[in-house]
Amino acid sequence: MKNLFVLLLLLNFSAHAQWVELLNGRDLSGWKTSENPNSFQVKDGELVVAGPRGHLFYDGPVGNHSFQNFEVKALVKTYPGANSGLYVCTAFLENNWPSQGYEIQVNNSHTDWRRTASLYGIVDTAEKLVHDEEWFELYVKVEGNRIITKINGRTVVDFVEPAGKTEGRRIQPGTIAIQAHDPKSRIAYKSVQVKLN
Repeated sequence: MKNLFVLLLLLNFSAHAQWVELLNGRDLSGWKTSENPNSFQVKDGELVVAGPRGHLFYDGPVGNHSFQNFEVKALVKTYPGANSGLYVCTAFLENNWPSQGYEIQVNNSHTDWRRTASLYGIVDTAEKLVHDEEWFELYVKVEGNRIITKINGRTVVDFVEPAGKTEGRRIQPGTIAIQAHDPKSRIAYKSVQVKLN
């Protein structure tokens, strides 16, 4: 009986710390759109983000779509002049830009100088680390009061939120969201995976 308990404990632990795919490659099951649903389409197994401003919020069963101490990795391809973002620690909002959580910028050539993996408006980088029309891995880790972003394994941001912050953007349990920024922006997401720690 003791061995069975240990085995179940190990299986539960290992299942808890696995990467789970949130995009099924067929449709937007498990996701909820705001403002302009047509800005998000699944084509040839990829999530294509193109059109007027809107956000696609994860609303599925993994972690009951409320993540705390987690990692996200996405395979992303930008097209010339495109702007998008991956929000973490956020909550569904019917209109406007998400007011909770932090945006990790996705932008390799848009007129906004803040480049991919910036923690938008908090820790920004102008350095272009990847090019349009090539797939890259965007990685985000949220642990305690710390957010780390990476591109293809290279750390871009390592931010520690000030203790006691209660207003504005802050680390809190929440979901993730993908941004459609403007009608001239086109971005593809091949995979979005989460790991709960």
